[in-house]
Amino acid sequence: MRPGSQSPSASPSSRRAFTLVELIAVMALLVTVIAIASPSLAGFFRGRALDAEARRLLALTRQGQSRAIAEGLPTILWLDLNQRTYGLETDSSFVDNDPQAVEYTLDDSLTLDLGVTDTALQTFITGNTLFDNDAAAGNSRHASLPNIRFEADGSLGGGSRENLRLTDRDGNSLWVGLAANRLNYEIRNQAASRTTIRRR
Repeated sequence: MRPGSQSPSASPSSRRAFTLVELIAVMALLVTVIAIASPSLAGFFRGRALDAEARRLLALTRQGQSRAIAEGLPTILWLDLNQRTYGLETDSSFVDNDPQAVEYTLDDSLTLDLGVTDTALQTFITGNTLFDNDAAAGNSRHASLPNIRFEADGSLGGGSRENLRLTDRDGNSLWVGLAANRLNYEIRNQAASRTTIRRR
């Protein structure tokens, strides 16, 4: 053995295992932290669902407008509030089958409405239509449902809904509403939402 070297049996053990008591203490601490943080985490995930659904609706308005211009055919973004579904399709009076049609189901924690809560106001503006024209959107399969219609030139058709409101279980709302230029849609918070009344 060389001078200054230590024998293996003389070296102190550098390995130390956790005891059962220490593991139980750590697990108890983790359970306590999760129990305290879970309400905040639930609110966080609900907020994420609200934001994600609003962004998907907004993306669908942009996709509908782009498709209408590119294909030269009216496109319908329809909303089935009873079935909690919405989707995008080419007006079925122009095509029998739209292979690019999409349909989505609303998140269970959210509600979707047309953005008008005052009954008298809703009656006055005839269902919150964008124009004074109450005509249905062509002969689309979903013509009887609330919808946003994009004409072949990308403009908004008569009867298009101006505001769509998404609300979560905590009462937080996001609006997908007509932008100030009245050419496309944008996401707004509850405080900034507004309904424009066009008097006859």
